[in-house]
Amino acid sequence: MSSLPVLLSIPHGGTKKPVELDGSLCITNKDLFDDSDPFVVELYDLGDKVQRVIKTDVARAFVDLNRSLQEFPPVNPDGLIKSSTCYDKPIYSKGREPDDSLRTLLIQLYYLPYHDSIQKSIEELDLQLCLDCHSMASIAPNISPDGNKKPRPKFCLSNNDGQTSSQEMIELLASCISESFEIDKNEILFNDPFCGGYITKTYGKKPFPWIQIEMNRDLYLSQPWFDMDSLSVDPTRLHKLNKQFENCLNQFFSKL
Repeated sequence: MSSLPVLLSIPHGGTKKPVELDGSLCITNKDLFDDSDPFVVELYDLGDKVQRVIKTDVARAFVDLNRSLQEFPPVNPDGLIKSSTCYDKPIYSKGREPDDSLRTLLIQLYYLPYHDSIQKSIEELDLQLCLDCHSMASIAPNISPDGNKKPRPKFCLSNNDGQTSSQEMIELLASCISESFEIDKNEILFNDPFCGGYITKTYGKKPFPWIQIEMNRDLYLSQPWFDMDSLSVDPTRLHKLNKQFENCLNQFFSKL
């Protein structure tokens, strides 16, 4: 069976602490977990069932691959190289934040190779869809556009208000998610609370359509699947959601 003509980008799935930052960090494992997209690789990675999966092992708290090369603290504390987590928890010991030379090294080691992989994929592959795959907290942190305002939907699909994919394509994907995950279509919002991050906006329709997909963490970081003390999830739950995602894409391309 041939692989689906889709590229999956998973930029926030890593948990690695770069060795280049040894001795500088004060972030706790719990704060690192809360700042990440926990278990998104297990949720979205379909291996050779799709044309390509691009993922990372470095945590977004240290190098955020879904930011531009111009986004840094203090203008954007949640930029490419952060000063604090999205919950305003410190990452570095006082006075140990990366200087310009260390920032440059981190970008060279972790950021540029990821984006080079995207560019190479665009040149090499004949794709029909690219997805930037994320999870979202059920209630937003203050730093988010909808910070602490209201419970979030089960899914958010983003195409920068029609700039990175057609409306027909994003609506078809929503219908397939609704069917595969057995949720009401009203639980899937378009461009709310997110309208697409840096990756989606940068590569969308150049030349392939891109959609950012955000899955609510309540679908797996809640009882009875999640253990708060060990920060672990029942693997059968993750496997089920991964299979539902696979079924969603199969339906999508059968109807495209």
